Amino acid sequence: MIWSPESWRNCEARQQPVYPDAEALTAAERELGAYAPLVSIAEVDALSAALAEAQAGRAFLLQGGDCAESFAEFSPANIEANAALLEAMAARIGNASGLDVVRVGRMAGQFAKPRSTAMETRGGVALPAYRGDIVNAIAFDPGARRPDPERMFRAYAQAAATIVRLRARGGFFTSHEALLLPFEEPLVRLDPASRRHYASSAHFLWIGDRTRFPGSAHVEFARGLANPIGIKCGPSLEPEMLRRLLAILDPGRVPGRITLIARLGHDRVEGALPSLLRATAEEGHPVLWACDPMHGNTVRAGAGHKTRPLDLILAEARAFFDIAVADGAACGGLHFEMTGQDVAECTGGGVAPGAVDLADRYHSHCDPRLNPAQAMALADVVAEALSPLPAS
Repeated sequence: MIWSPESWRNCEARQQPVYPDAEALTAAERELGAYAPLVSIAEVDALSAALAEAQAGRAFLLQGGDCAESFAEFSPANIEANAALLEAMAARIGNASGLDVVRVGRMAGQFAKPRSTAMETRGGVALPAYRGDIVNAIAFDPGARRPDPERMFRAYAQAAATIVRLRARGGFFTSHEALLLPFEEPLVRLDPASRRHYASSAHFLWIGDRTRFPGSAHVEFARGLANPIGIKCGPSLEPEMLRRLLAILDPGRVPGRITLIARLGHDRVEGALPSLLRATAEEGHPVLWACDPMHGNTVRAGAGHKTRPLDLILAEARAFFDIAVADGAACGGLHFEMTGQDVAECTGGGVAPGAVDLADRYHSHCDPRLNPAQAMALADVVAEALSPLPAS
């Protein structure tokens, strides 16, 4: 298939909302196509170069931020708090490892979320699942849950305002899951000099664990972009499928192009990671391996909230770096969900596992995030794993 920004429409597009008004969606896409890029081509190329340095062992990727950005929590104070926490983690890791730390925020675009089911049922009432503020609202109400393409404009405006603040702090790169394709496609821009296409919604886009399959519209969309691309690697990913994905997404084996984000779970990382590491080594692809110790360690608390025990998060991070270092892989990245707010969404690190804490200080619109103390504990584990061995 010849690639174009819209060629994904000929493939299977999972995790997409069903918009009741198709004409309104088309009009919104057309209007978005006339909007200014959120990021520049030069910035995207700079990130690719930085990730190539990480692949060569001379830098480290620190990629963190909100699980799902919300319209309600948007404020300058929250942006500043998240950015300051990411900076503090970068300083801790950089000082211990001696590496340049590439800061990439899950910010300025992480609005859409995949869901396990298309509908949510409460008390016998079924409504469309909440798919992030860019699609619908979290309130369990027919009007709120109706997918509305006009919400894409508010997401764009919030992303633009966030990027302005990040640039004022010295320039963070931005990233998000390229999930909502009707938002991503209109923001693709052609570089007249190189004739390459760039997603202008963020510097770095990743393909989620639920959308990386044969014939995927999301894989088709990403393969033609010049941006660095991440692939979430969950327990169901077989080595042969990883080889196929790499052949599709990086046929030219371009340094800095592909980051593989392992999200396996503390109890599965030792069994699943080595075969995936071997597959990339055998293929000779210049990939960067990053650890996502969050998504494979989600459990339900007594009151029904999703939570993540800090001890399991830290255990997976330690195991990941131990295995990758022993294998000689380019293990230069950490991908996680955190907030600069004093939340109680993950347990441990001073947060009790009881329902009271989770009920009073649980603000995430989707998955649980690390609070500042917990995030710094994770940074300490990574710093220890990357610290040079003392001379004998």
